[in-house]
Amino acid sequence: MSRYFTEDHEWIDVDGDVGTVGISDYAQSQLGDIVFVEVPDEGRQIAKGDEAAVVESVKAASDVYAPVSGTVVTGNAALADDPSLVNSDPEGEGWFFKLTLSDTSELDALMDEAAYAAFVAKL
Repeated sequence: MSRYFTEDHEWIDVDGDVGTVGISDYAQSQLGDIVFVEVPDEGRQIAKGDEAAVVESVKAASDVYAPVSGTVVTGNAALADDPSLVNSDPEGEGWFFKLTLSDTSELDALMDEAAYAAFVAKL
């Protein structure tokens, strides 16, 4: 499995042609306590860069953008009951949605973990 990051602090784990998307630990720490998450509906077509989900914290509401294009397979239903999963495990159980990738070459424009760590260190 490979993990990639965007400059907007989304991550995607890719396993075959399915990607799992969430926000980075850095992003959740900037947002503060997460109080609400809206995930996309199953079957929704999303283009790279589209607003795919919404996350609201005590500080602000933010959009979560699709790191790649694809079709939503499932949203993380657990976030409706416990949005704080995004704070406690942002790069694990706090994932937002899974999608079938429509163009794997889009991954080439994303950062690997080392490049993302260097990017965040400059912020």
